[in-house]
Amino acid sequence: MMSNSDSVQIPDDAAFSSFRTECEIHDGWQICYTKGGLTVWTQDLPNNSAVQKLKTSLECKNIAASTLYDVLHDIQYRKKWDTSVIETYDVGKLTANTDVGYYSCKCGPLKSRDFVTLRSWLPLGDDYLIINHSVKYPKLPPKKECVRAVSLLTGYLIRPTGPKSCVFFYLAQVDPRGSLPLWVVNKASQYFAPKVMKKILKASEKYPEWKKKHSPQHKPWLYPEQISLPSIPLSELSMQNANELENIDESSVSESKDYRNGDSEDDEIQNG
Repeated sequence: MMSNSDSVQIPDDAAFSSFRTECEIHDGWQICYTKGGLTVWTQDLPNNSAVQKLKTSLECKNIAASTLYDVLHDIQYRKKWDTSVIETYDVGKLTANTDVGYYSCKCGPLKSRDFVTLRSWLPLGDDYLIINHSVKYPKLPPKKECVRAVSLLTGYLIRPTGPKSCVFFYLAQVDPRGSLPLWVVNKASQYFAPKVMKKILKASEKYPEWKKKHSPQHKPWLYPEQISLPSIPLSELSMQNANELENIDESSVSESKDYRNGDSEDDEIQNG
């Protein structure tokens, strides 16, 4: 996805194929959670212990692959189901299937994190893929209220297994820019990842009814002619070097009561 340490390139078919292969091949990964059709793997990265690499797969028995793909793209619906989101919006487009976006999220008792990412999407055969990585964009500098985290490579693979069923992969390699408490590291695979996957599945079940009432024909990720974002020249972007960003020590932050008890956030998704 990049030709050197600074320049940014738009992912090509080979980049998508490589990502799909990493989702499918589990050599070098360790299973740390498996239950009810949901599996979580982790991979050790001894040269950079701050970077977390995690992969999940979820069997979705009553969700069409196309519906799940829409849910992952629909930024207005995300604000309904993603209870951790603080702010999220599309910044500008580079091509018909590549844009730059901003996302900030609450992280429990830790300081909030935010990301500026270059995101690309592509149907590849019957599969749907979305991949992103962090970029530096002068108009979106780091904010005082958030730690600017770095997505080295994050994405989704959705594979149909039937007309209304699919397998859903999520792979993330993220530098949180901080020394995290041990309880966060331990819970990432056993609690946080399964919870997010199940929340997306629940959101997907309610999406068709919600979408009927909210611009049902508006899907710019499927119909590029609907894209209204301003164009961003590729030359304005550069790769985000993690070492340029704040790196805070949160290793002593205690686990909050909500996290010990399974998170008290309301997971209900409104259809209104």
